[in-house]
Amino acid sequence: MKKEKIIFWTATIIIALFEGIMPALTSQTELAKEGIRHLGYPGYFGNALVVFKVLGVLALIIPQVPKRVKEWAYAGFAFDFIFATISHGAVDGVNGQTFFPLAVFGILAVSYIYYHKLNSEVV
Repeated sequence: MKKEKIIFWTATIIIALFEGIMPALTSQTELAKEGIRHLGYPGYFGNALVVFKVLGVLALIIPQVPKRVKEWAYAGFAFDFIFATISHGAVDGVNGQTFFPLAVFGILAVSYIYYHKLNSEVV
């Protein structure tokens, strides 16, 4: 059980850093705003995305959050990573940056799998 907790919290903290803390601290920089514009999205979309990422991270790391809300947070992040991959591929073509969201998606999958391992009810 200890190994599972370490794996879960390591993966979840990586997601929290990439999807909660970094966007919250850097979303108003010119580089971040240009990144959103470059992909063809309006500026307000980046702001909304940051708000939902921070809320999603809070849902994942706060143990008292109901399981159903955590499931929606995992789903939201999965959609985010899939659509980020599609956006980068459509705008910039296929390159290393295109697949970075899928690498983070893999870390999210580890967090999700170990979340369920830790919370499975033994019948």
